[in-house]
Amino acid sequence: MAIPTIDPADVGATGLAWLLFSYGYILCYASNLISEGSDLLLLVPSLAGLVGGVVLPFLGAVPDGTIMLFSGLGDIEKAQETLSVGVGALAGSTIMLLTVPWALSVYRGRVDFDEDNNMEPNYKQPKLTKSSFSETGVALSTEVNQGAKMMMLTTLPYFLIQIPAFFLSGDRETVSAGEKNWAAAGFVVCVSFFILYLYTQVKMSNDTIHKMRRIAVIKETLKKGAVSLRGALREEAFRAYDIDGDCNLNKKEFHIFLSDFHESINKNTVDAVFADFDRDGSGTIDYDEFIAACYVLITKTSNDTGGPGRSAPERASRRATEQLSVKILLDDDEDEEEEEVPEDLTALSPEEQQRAIIRRAFSMLIIGTAIVLMFSDPMVEVLSEIAVRANIPPFYVSFILAPVAANASEVIASQYYASKKTRKTITVALTALEGAASMNNTFCLSIFMGLIYFRGLAWQFSAETLAIVLVQLVMYVYAQRSKMSTATGFVILSFFPLSVILVAVLEYFGLD
Repeated sequence: MAIPTIDPADVGATGLAWLLFSYGYILCYASNLISEGSDLLLLVPSLAGLVGGVVLPFLGAVPDGTIMLFSGLGDIEKAQETLSVGVGALAGSTIMLLTVPWALSVYRGRVDFDEDNNMEPNYKQPKLTKSSFSETGVALSTEVNQGAKMMMLTTLPYFLIQIPAFFLSGDRETVSAGEKNWAAAGFVVCVSFFILYLYTQVKMSNDTIHKMRRIAVIKETLKKGAVSLRGALREEAFRAYDIDGDCNLNKKEFHIFLSDFHESINKNTVDAVFADFDRDGSGTIDYDEFIAACYVLITKTSNDTGGPGRSAPERASRRATEQLSVKILLDDDEDEEEEEVPEDLTALSPEEQQRAIIRRAFSMLIIGTAIVLMFSDPMVEVLSEIAVRANIPPFYVSFILAPVAANASEVIASQYYASKKTRKTITVALTALEGAASMNNTFCLSIFMGLIYFRGLAWQFSAETLAIVLVQLVMYVYAQRSKMSTATGFVILSFFPLSVILVAVLEYFGLD
């Protein structure tokens, strides 16, 4: 898909900077549209597993993948030159995600190391009292360990294409002919690992990490007033907590639900409310009673006592109830200004809300993807022109600038989760970054393998490949630990500039 664009070669330095800013902003906006649209789909229980396991990882890689695809299209000789822009985007995206937001996540999510508990991270209040970077840090869960293993496994295609690349030399046609069969094998492996990764994500779609992300989306949507409590907590979500499958929640299951959303609800309050709604003394409540009980808890939590002799559901109006639901489920500060809940979707029935959510989500996904397709090619041309004028290889320009536009949503999301300072949320933040690297190793790298095989381009990026694989190897080693100090996080931050220096040194000594 193409649109009329300004040729970067026809503008001055100021114009080129403006094009870079404009295209970068547009791509960043499109990336956020895709991310927000995908998150909205998590509110549809019937789609949540598919969205969390397939849609989110795939669409998260679309901005990077599109830049890489367009870098290898067009005139074959020019494409060989601009392919460096795509490789720079691949390397920059992978290394940046594993270093900069990782380090910032460790810093934002840091807690004290408990001297009385073998220096393990302390996630009980008060969580952060120490200023020393060596005495604070985060816990690395089993999920983070496993995510690093998957990330390292998916680097195998790099080794496949590097086998001929180390030994072949000459012009593009000669190198491409020698690499063609290896590229075909690499393409098959990339696609296989891509499918394997998505399969494992779908299998884990109901685990703690995926559930935490769905809960975060529900909280944020309720805070914005985009849906009502009943619209967000459809019967499918209710059944997710119905462990014994009897279409009712017992007290234990009800406690599990509430603890997932708000850990500080008074146990006596919950017990009393549950007893009020368990009218037959069976020890269980059904879906309608469950929603009503939530409303009562909302009212009690907000100290809305109302008139004497009237039940909480009777006292709370629809609008007041929706506003109060923010307090219990979002853990808002009492002195924070309360947002007005718009009548956009909350006035609709739960079924209508779900249909509206799907329409809005797909609209955002389609628009975001269309924008990415339209502006990736112009962005590649701008990055190439900057490299020409600065008299430096396009790889370095793309390495630094492309991730800023394409990966902003991942960076923002990781910081949001890390700042919650819990074991679960730091795990969500770090596994998302590992997952993004795995997607680059599979989906994005398969694009390059396809360009080499189908277009006859040559893979002459040995130095860049070594940097990508080395950083992932080092991060794999770090991620196998049970904890990471803040000081180690800053060491990891240094890997981003050091990887650029490594590529420059390797190329200086003759490695292409």
